[in-house]
Amino acid sequence: MPTWQQLRDAKLDEYADAADGWGKVSSRANSDKDRVDNGMFAKVHHSQKGEAATKAGGDIQQLSRNYQYLHTECGLVRTALNGLATELASPQKKLKQALEDAENLRFTVKPDGSVEYPTDSLVLSPGTDTAEHGAPVPLAPGKGEGVGSADANKGKAEDIAERIGDAVREAAEIDGRYAAALRRLKADPGLEVSAEDLVDAAADTKALQQAAGKYADDDRIPHGRSAKENADWWNGLSQEQRDEYATLYPASVGALDGLPSTVRDDANRMVFAENRAQIQTDLARPAPNQYIPNPNGSYPAAVLSPEYKQWQKDQERLKDQLKGSDSIQARFDATGEGGLPEAYLLGYDKEGIGRAIIANGNPDTADHTAVYVPGTKTNQNNFDEDISRMTDMWRETQKWAPGESVSTITWFGYEAPQSVATDATQKDYAYDGSPKLLQFMDGLETAQGGPDNSHTTIIGHSYGSTVVGDASNKGDLAADDIVAVGSPGMLTGRAEDLDVGKDHVWSEAATSDVVPAGGKLAGLGGYTWGVETWNGVPYNAGYVQTVPSDELFGAHRMDVDTSGHTSYWERDSESLANQAKVVVGEYDKVNEDD
Repeated sequence: MPTWQQLRDAKLDEYADAADGWGKVSSRANSDKDRVDNGMFAKVHHSQKGEAATKAGGDIQQLSRNYQYLHTECGLVRTALNGLATELASPQKKLKQALEDAENLRFTVKPDGSVEYPTDSLVLSPGTDTAEHGAPVPLAPGKGEGVGSADANKGKAEDIAERIGDAVREAAEIDGRYAAALRRLKADPGLEVSAEDLVDAAADTKALQQAAGKYADDDRIPHGRSAKENADWWNGLSQEQRDEYATLYPASVGALDGLPSTVRDDANRMVFAENRAQIQTDLARPAPNQYIPNPNGSYPAAVLSPEYKQWQKDQERLKDQLKGSDSIQARFDATGEGGLPEAYLLGYDKEGIGRAIIANGNPDTADHTAVYVPGTKTNQNNFDEDISRMTDMWRETQKWAPGESVSTITWFGYEAPQSVATDATQKDYAYDGSPKLLQFMDGLETAQGGPDNSHTTIIGHSYGSTVVGDASNKGDLAADDIVAVGSPGMLTGRAEDLDVGKDHVWSEAATSDVVPAGGKLAGLGGYTWGVETWNGVPYNAGYVQTVPSDELFGAHRMDVDTSGHTSYWERDSESLANQAKVVVGEYDKVNEDD
């Protein structure tokens, strides 16, 4: 427990200065990590092949992990020191005020914190020029013992002693919280940060969250607010406060639509690295005893233990999570291949079927932005397919808009239906997912600086187009063009009902794709009065249900040279090229059905 003298003499600005130093190291480590991820990998892809590239890639991954750990741990030290200095300022101020009051009253504060005071009844001792003093008031007397007594100074001394005691006890509680958190912040010797080290870093973060809750509270982060409110909150912070919130609550900061993509990427990569390390560590744990004696005492003599059954379930879940994280890591490692730009992780969650939002190139500064919404059966087991579709889209856009910056985003930020037969026939998945999509699109527009700073296309595949349709029906969808691919319906009957306008609604559907017809059976389309035609020939009239590939719907029906429901992004296909032309605004070059 600190003494009142230590609290009085503490130079809190020195803590703040030290925090600045640790903060600089953390920021430098983060910058170096970005250079490793986005620069060194690209050079390796250009200069190395085969085993040499594999070995160099592994070394670069280790260096990136080292910098990630350094960024996190040094950032936590910075936050702890700043929090300690900030919180100690209050009890130190209370103490100094009490000491000043004691000095003004000519009371004496003893080394143990007790307060000696002159009596009112006898100012001078007989025959001397020395004031007579009452018994020293202890550091923590009973409250108000001297109030109303014949000697008013006793009550004043008690008040001062009580304030000194309160200040010291408050400082001791603060010191204890931060000391425990700071003791955790130490690294093992050596130059190789392991998965266990990153797991420990996550535990360090949680420990400091508990310690620094009064200084930087997660409740101060604007959860559930609009993208503009998120951006206003962030812009109102100092750079040091931003760094501290991003280090202390990376999952919360990374999830905030409206913040710069660089900020969200840094925060989400911290979460991703620690989660991936936790998955790897958990997978490596040995299995419990597989068999136990049959509790029924009958045949068979041994049965699987409950612990082993749970371990098996956990292993399957962890393998799914690892596969999803492998897909994301593979995209990080692909930066530079064929000119592929840096990746930005704008959202990540390993729980359940998983979530991931990954951008190729920085959407905040892109001339053209494409957001792809996947459909039924999307989960962390097949992230790689959806990520690859947008990397192929990015490459295709370079053919049609050379010299212009393009960002293509895989947005898997909703609970996608997992069963074609049951889930995909329900509208609830679209109803639940569309508000999240609207919020994300608003966030993109906010981070870009307004609707005129990037031409934005949203591409919905399969049930993803149903989510897009419901988002457009519910609110102002921040997009310039909508592309519906293999759509089972958009919950509206006409392209003109979508808020980008009829001329900016596009559709692709292969003749062998059965999903549009299945969507009608499920009622995912929309109803309208009109005449249905096929190649211009009328065949039905009345109040009919339409999907985007129907002529009556009114979308631009683009030529498709692929087959089935999942091949629309085949490299060098017209199906992919037509989408890319829309993405970069080359509308007159799109090939449409006659």
